[in-house]
Amino acid sequence: MEPVKEIEGRAYPFGAKNIDTDVIIPAEWLKTITREGLGRGAFESIRAQEGNVFDDPHYKGSPILIAGDNFGCGSSREHAAWALGDLGIKAVIAPSFSDIFSGNAFKNGILTVVLPQDAVDRLMEVAETDEIMIDLENQTVTTPFQDRFTFEIDPFRKHCLMGGLDEIGLTLARDEAIAAYEQRRGHEMPWIERGTEISA
Repeated sequence: MEPVKEIEGRAYPFGAKNIDTDVIIPAEWLKTITREGLGRGAFESIRAQEGNVFDDPHYKGSPILIAGDNFGCGSSREHAAWALGDLGIKAVIAPSFSDIFSGNAFKNGILTVVLPQDAVDRLMEVAETDEIMIDLENQTVTTPFQDRFTFEIDPFRKHCLMGGLDEIGLTLARDEAIAAYEQRRGHEMPWIERGTEISA
């Protein structure tokens, strides 16, 4: 997982409320066994509408999505986070998120930023013409117009995102402690090691 420290660029000024995971990635896209290519199906029903923000060349490749309240509600499908990641989105800003979606986003290296509705409204306005900057270390969202909004994040999630640590990475980070335990166990409980040798 790539470390997340600063995210800067244009943002999709989407803003819709109660966007569920079926809107983010429709069920027919769940048959795949790979994450690659899911971005093509992201927001399919919305992209079918003429003049939608996701196909607007002004926002192509934007790393930030600004959404409305209760983003990611509905099913627990992790494909929703995969689709956003494949679309190039690294952060979503909204007044609130579904807990399950927020967890899936975190596990896939996508930062979810909760801000009050008035701050989201202001960022929607700025996104139409200018870039937005998210600084995870200082927990701020800023604009070229001196807007500065602070957000809260769980310290553990912040640590993992900034270090690029997924569950495997967290385990590997304790490699020395695991090796020391294995060695100590071999001395303290040799019958376990002998049992391993016999079964092998």
